[in-house]
Amino acid sequence: MIRKINFRCYIIIFLVFRSCASTSIISYEKPLRDGHVLVSAEENFALGFFSPSNSSRRYVGIWYNKISVQTVVWVANRDNPMTSTSGVLSLHKTGNLVLYDDSQNPHVVVWSTNVSNLSYVRSSYSMVLLDTGNLVLHDDNNDKDLLWQSFDHPTDTLISNMKIGVDRRLGLNRVLTSWKSPDNPGTGTYSLMINDKGPIAQLILYKNRDPLWRAGPWNGLGWTGVPEMAADFIFNVSYVDNPDEVYLIDYMHNASILSRMTINETTGTLQRLTWQQSDHKWFNFFSAPRDQCDIFSHCGAFGDCNIYNAGEYECRCSPGFEPKSPQDWNLRDGSQGCVQKRKGQVCGDGDGFIKMLKMKLPDTTITRLDNNLGLKACEDLCFNNCSCTGYSAADVRGGRSNGCITWYDKLVDLREFSGGGQDFYLRVDAVELANYLKKPKRFPGFLKILFLVFLSAAILVLLRLAYCLIVRKRIVEEVDELGTSTIDVKFFPLTTILAATQNFSLAYKVGEGGFGTVYKGKLDNGQEIAVKRLSNTSGQGIEEFRNEVSLIARLQHRNLVRLFGYCIQKEEKMLIYEYLPNKGLDGFLFDNEKRHMLDWTRLFNIALGIARGMVYLHHDSRLKIIHRDLKASNVLLDDHLNPKISDFGMARIFGSDQNEETTRRVVGTYGYMSPEYAMEGLFSIKSDVFSFGILLLEIILGRKNSTYYAEHSVNLIGHVWDLWGKSRVMEIIDQSLGQSHEHDTQIFRCIHIGLLCVQESATARPSMSEVVFMLCNDISLPPPGQAAFIFRAYFGPTNTGSGTVGALSANEVTISMIHGR
Repeated sequence: MIRKINFRCYIIIFLVFRSCASTSIISYEKPLRDGHVLVSAEENFALGFFSPSNSSRRYVGIWYNKISVQTVVWVANRDNPMTSTSGVLSLHKTGNLVLYDDSQNPHVVVWSTNVSNLSYVRSSYSMVLLDTGNLVLHDDNNDKDLLWQSFDHPTDTLISNMKIGVDRRLGLNRVLTSWKSPDNPGTGTYSLMINDKGPIAQLILYKNRDPLWRAGPWNGLGWTGVPEMAADFIFNVSYVDNPDEVYLIDYMHNASILSRMTINETTGTLQRLTWQQSDHKWFNFFSAPRDQCDIFSHCGAFGDCNIYNAGEYECRCSPGFEPKSPQDWNLRDGSQGCVQKRKGQVCGDGDGFIKMLKMKLPDTTITRLDNNLGLKACEDLCFNNCSCTGYSAADVRGGRSNGCITWYDKLVDLREFSGGGQDFYLRVDAVELANYLKKPKRFPGFLKILFLVFLSAAILVLLRLAYCLIVRKRIVEEVDELGTSTIDVKFFPLTTILAATQNFSLAYKVGEGGFGTVYKGKLDNGQEIAVKRLSNTSGQGIEEFRNEVSLIARLQHRNLVRLFGYCIQKEEKMLIYEYLPNKGLDGFLFDNEKRHMLDWTRLFNIALGIARGMVYLHHDSRLKIIHRDLKASNVLLDDHLNPKISDFGMARIFGSDQNEETTRRVVGTYGYMSPEYAMEGLFSIKSDVFSFGILLLEIILGRKNSTYYAEHSVNLIGHVWDLWGKSRVMEIIDQSLGQSHEHDTQIFRCIHIGLLCVQESATARPSMSEVVFMLCNDISLPPPGQAAFIFRAYFGPTNTGSGTVGALSANEVTISMIHGR
């Protein structure tokens, strides 16, 4: 069946094209070959063959024709690229547009419009590239109908005049799907679609098949989950939902402005971009998800998310509810959601509704819609049904509440905004309603009580401010004591950090761990920074924070990360570092794709750079520094893949004559701790040597120590030690290093050095200066002594009656624990 889509406005456009712009048309006699470009009548868009950056594969695509940066908005053969430049785009005898390789005989079709039952009059069909960027298949004998159009088959981009949504008559769903990567336009992980399953359609961004971000229902003015959406911006948004179709479309007020909506696979975000001709680049003025509260169901069922609660957990339970799992909630994991405080309360027994302001309305999958009811009738409808959990208006245009939406299941994906959003009415039991409606009684002492409340609040604010100033003063004093006139470590106001990171936008997030989250930012002067925002639940408290600021100010070395400054405001604690685009070494070592980017020469130079940085800490700086948390994720890589050691929150300063120290508070990361430190709290420079040995073996093997298990081995060290004893140690070399054997001697030497570093006896381990000497010089090395296996655990007898040696659970976050002695 031919899909005929009536667009009468195209009739005139098409006739104009035929008369004045033959270059915008593909006919049976005029195919398009690789190397040639088809341009629309007013030269807005171009159609042709292209190869993404860093790729030789050929694709047919449509891109903007008048801008300096090639920006592809549609790809025909996205999942079936061509490997040669012999591609031809032509009208087939069936009337379909087909892509084939002209070097193959017979021709094999790579891609086709695949419209069935076209009449066999091939000369009457034409393919036209319109100035809207739409490629249309047209019957010259019937100007009223389009037989096929690229707008019905989008890739990752929505441009002006283009629909996203469902055509219920044709069973057509127009979905945006991200590219696999900037170099591969194949179908990626993220997709944006209008989900019409349920009475109210919703715009949802998916990761694979799971909802990632939801725009909220349309309320006549915009999506309730996008408060920035203005009624009159550079474009006019139109949303249509009727029995035939549901779709979203926008029209530019000024045709000279180029704007597009696209899905970025790298950041996992939906972006609205506008071309800035003066800067010759695309400017991103909207992205989603932007923060934790944008993540679908971040706070679980009946959880309310508010990112503007500075210093507090963004999740809270809706009125009348409490955390389902208080333990998870205290750890800032709200995925379990909330449950009713008083279970078993019967509806109709004094219950009612609480008005929640400026809300993103919850997921509407299980709801009812009645466009003929007002707000009061909507309340009555919900109140009379015990299954109804809340209600809201369906349309708020003109400042009025029209239509009725009622919810009948768990309320999911609630969010509170500082501005925008919509009123939502939550059903609560009689007790909660009474607490909500209770008003203070007027009595002679009321003003006195009110004054005392305000006074108490003011005192708390002043005390908190004083605490922050004291801590800040202590940090500044410690830095000043060092005479750091040449070291620029300064205090940054919170407003500066918020501006640099766009209010901690999720699009700027570059990493996360037990300490908190790291964001990329840009200061007003253009300086790129990395902002380490410490979590309140992190093991790194104010002492560790002060330790890192004061300590790193004293350290200047090419293999140590540079600290620009810090920020303290209320509960917020942030460290501002130089931005290193390649992030952590772990992101390369333990990623199957990125691992291949590091050949042995690079890996050796990284290991040597780390070792030199540790020599500086242990021997060459004015202070003897024990890092105590050296691991792959705490080694960052700059533009040239030079290593820089980071995260000095757990570091300790030793006196010049001090060799070791004992602590009851063991901090660090399982898998990298030396046995004497993990078991006895005893640490020294040899503790760092042990951690370096683990890291060196991980660099060679491309595997984590803490997650590596093999038969007869408890972890990576055990595996290497076992093969060393059998003279088969070269079997462990990562296969990505190749089989040329050019560097076998050096690799073997590094394995030997790694085993010397992880010896059970701390005194037998070399110092870091000796390690650097061994790495750089071809000298004979002593045989390694017994390697340390500190993660053995006895799990009881097995079926055979013998004991089993396994490995304790090892997580890759920095831990802080009390160790009894």
